[in-house]
Amino acid sequence: MLLALLSGCAPPAPNRTSPESPDKPSVVATSTIIEDLTERVGGDEIQLTGILKPGADPHVYEPVPADSIALEKAKLILYNGYNLEPGLIKLMKAAGVRARQVPVGETVKPLQLEKKGEKVPDPHVWGDVENVIAMVSAIRDALIELSPEDREEFTQNAARLIGELQQLDTWISQQLETLPADKRRLVTTHDAFQYYARAYGLEVVGTLIGISTEEQPSAQTVRKLVEAVKAAGVPAIFAETTINPALIKTVAEEARVKLAPKQLYSDSIGAAGSEGDSYIKMMVANTRAIVDALGGKSAPFEPVAAPIAVLSLCEVLRNPVS
Repeated sequence: MLLALLSGCAPPAPNRTSPESPDKPSVVATSTIIEDLTERVGGDEIQLTGILKPGADPHVYEPVPADSIALEKAKLILYNGYNLEPGLIKLMKAAGVRARQVPVGETVKPLQLEKKGEKVPDPHVWGDVENVIAMVSAIRDALIELSPEDREEFTQNAARLIGELQQLDTWISQQLETLPADKRRLVTTHDAFQYYARAYGLEVVGTLIGISTEEQPSAQTVRKLVEAVKAAGVPAIFAETTINPALIKTVAEEARVKLAPKQLYSDSIGAAGSEGDSYIKMMVANTRAIVDALGGKSAPFEPVAAPIAVLSLCEVLRNPVS
């Protein structure tokens, strides 16, 4: 068996193209969350462009001319769907955008929430990590269809990411279990945490605004939320990184509860170098912020590395430790 392994230890073939090569298929991701997942799956085999920047709000984002150019040049466009990014969806449907368009968030059966008196799908599907596992599989399949010769790379990258996500899903459940039963109640600025709450055993007591941040809360809405917070007896409520915290701060003051010291990442990952600058890190940061502010005790997320592949023996033999 060792001889068979050694026979496969020829020097590795050079990469098909370099990361900067124009020969790599051009992929556009709309939201920062989709971009992060696509980067993990696509690796160096694609030329990836993200439209939204960290901290940008997809609900109200207004496309700029550079977005049109990126979409027109793309071979594949990956977006969330369920009207999370209405401005970009409208632009994608315009003439001149011929790329295959895949709404990876719509892989998931949505929750239905009320907006202006109508039931609409809730686009914040990434709150449940199991949903994101399905999204990663959809991204993998779309990339394989785009570049079949890179099937193995995409498949392995997706498998590694899914392994981490499965551990994350378990870890979140464990952290939320440290909360007292009467403290498992969540109040945030906008209605972006229904999937998270349903998956991990929380109750969303109320929010200032609905599923889209384009809504403006009325004075009556603020008063009702204050009363709901008082009735729920929660020790803290939460601001979000993509929304001005002034009004939710007012709610906290009037309800005489603490505004949690750490804001939650809702519609976007954090800026590079922040504690939420990837999907996994943002979910860890959110969970620890929620658990610690509501009276639980969170522990660090320490995923177990996947077993070293047999092929790594070839690398050891090519690069022996001196």
